[in-house]
Amino acid sequence: MSAPEIIDGPLALHAEPVRPDWIDYNGHMNVAFYVLAFDHATDAFFDFIGLDEAYRETQNASTFAVESHVCYLRELHEGDPMRFTTQLLGFDAKRLHYFHRMYHAEGGYLAATLESLSLHVDMATRRVAPMPDAIFDRLARIHEAHAGLPRPSEAGQTIRMPTSR
Repeated sequence: MSAPEIIDGPLALHAEPVRPDWIDYNGHMNVAFYVLAFDHATDAFFDFIGLDEAYRETQNASTFAVESHVCYLRELHEGDPMRFTTQLLGFDAKRLHYFHRMYHAEGGYLAATLESLSLHVDMATRRVAPMPDAIFDRLARIHEAHAGLPRPSEAGQTIRMPTSR
């Protein structure tokens, strides 16, 4: 948990550039690599709360993604610097509901968002299991700090076609 202990706003735990092999035939970052970059941000968030590699090895427990929703808002191109923020929307003993924002780090614009629900899993049984108290308590502190933040407008959206006549 080497990241700064600033939890009263969205957590700023990850940054990286758009890699050359992430560019598709349209000349911008491919959708699959937006998800991969968000996965890197998720790893940073999980490390921050204590669900890191050492935890996985010593506790034989991990997290599994159960649902995600990505909104692609602006293009990113090779070499563009990205920065990510993470907001904890909710949690209980077995689940984490969080929201990532991906920004162009120099331009400042919001490029994409990802809302996700992850489960805490006992790897011996491969079943959902409660998190240890220390991690639950850390999440409680973050959630309390994030409770006053505005809910992201993209959170909870569903995909639908507008009705037309």
